[in-house]
Amino acid sequence: MNTTQTIPAPSGTQHRISSGDQRATITEVGAMLREYTVGGRDVVVPFREDEHAPVYNGAVLVPWPNRLRDGLYTWDGSELQLPISEPARGTALHGLACWQRWTAVETADDAVTLELALPARKGWPFQLVTRATYALGPEGLRVTVRTRNVGAGTAPYGVGFHPWLSTGGAALDACTVRVDAATHVTVDDRLLPTGTEPVAGDHDLRETRTLRGLDLDDAWTDPVRDADGRAWIRLGRPDGSTAAVWMDESMDCWQVCTADHIPEHERMGLAAEPMSCYADAFNSGDRLVRLAPGDEHEVRWGITLL
Repeated sequence: MNTTQTIPAPSGTQHRISSGDQRATITEVGAMLREYTVGGRDVVVPFREDEHAPVYNGAVLVPWPNRLRDGLYTWDGSELQLPISEPARGTALHGLACWQRWTAVETADDAVTLELALPARKGWPFQLVTRATYALGPEGLRVTVRTRNVGAGTAPYGVGFHPWLSTGGAALDACTVRVDAATHVTVDDRLLPTGTEPVAGDHDLRETRTLRGLDLDDAWTDPVRDADGRAWIRLGRPDGSTAAVWMDESMDCWQVCTADHIPEHERMGLAAEPMSCYADAFNSGDRLVRLAPGDEHEVRWGITLL
């Protein structure tokens, strides 16, 4: 009897797309952007097919991005408790979709669409269907995510993404950063919001500056947009290239992290995270979407090598 068993990759089926000299791989688990290269150069920090994403690399963060205080929130008069997934800070981190298997519903050489039907569960009595489309083109990789409420009740909703921009093999201290945003979100020792302030000092990154000495795990709002309505985060690399993320007017928050305090991954790259809302929005209500039955919410962002 042949007892050989094929062991699936921790990240599931690999969906590979290409266009010209661009290559990207999106995983079944989490609909994560596992790798993206242009001309053989990494634009994002990749992870191996035989490992799970070590630090939420390329994850789709629904139905909330970032942290939820104590995993606890009150919605339409009901107190709801979600599992604590970040024990050190006592928070529920990055939503419910990261470790779910998404289904490919549309495929092409240069694009793929994956879908997740997020079921109701304890602490989350809502039903959502999310579709994430990754498409390569002349401007780079474009990502569109649309979520529909297919349940009976109005759901709290936010969305974000977790690409880690690659330094191209250089030290992060040798790179530069620019963040198109005018307002910084202040936080407590659990990295939960306490308010906002105009950007100043190390948090004013509207002009390109070195990353040497910058320790960031911060959110920004009030994005500064270009003539096309896009706000950008740019990581300048010593080889003269720039890895860049943009978001259009469907989102207006950034999270940026230098990984200074992530053991075994310190300063491995720059997390440049577009978000529709920042941390603890289920409690603050700030920028939170009330997604009524039958309603849809769509966001768009992209990543490229300049």
